[in-house]
Amino acid sequence: MDKIGIDKNTIDIFNTPFELGMRMVYLLSSMYPSGADLQKLVLLDYAVVYSGDFDGPDSLHTPVPFRGNELYSRRELINIGLHLMITRKLVMAEFNEFGIIYFAGDESRSFIDSIGISYAEKLIDRCLWATNKFGHMNSIELTSFFNENNFRWGAEIEFKRTVLI
Repeated sequence: MDKIGIDKNTIDIFNTPFELGMRMVYLLSSMYPSGADLQKLVLLDYAVVYSGDFDGPDSLHTPVPFRGNELYSRRELINIGLHLMITRKLVMAEFNEFGIIYFAGDESRSFIDSIGISYAEKLIDRCLWATNKFGHMNSIELTSFFNENNFRWGAEIEFKRTVLI
């Protein structure tokens, strides 16, 4: 295991920082030139994967019972995945008065354009849909929307607003 807990000898690709990091590249590219903080990315990722729950296009993944529980593990996996993608210049991070904001990296567009499989095409479509539907909201507004529309997961969404003095 390395310093951030990734076993370099495994070949898992599903539900891993790699898979979630790749989705973040697509999602952030759909938001370009805007970016998002981790909270917004966690919520948008759920909207991308389960777009059918929001009267959007068919869900990218099969809707399973208790899928809201996925947010327990996704937050940390997305965080690790973002850092992995930063090392490949597919994602950039910027520190400002609101915290860490992630953006599509310099290499993200050419990387996405080089992948042409059906899943990737559906992923691009869902990312554009989620960005058009929710991208104008900040993290607090998006969290409120999820809560107000019965997408309540309680402790599953850990959100702490840090006030910088």
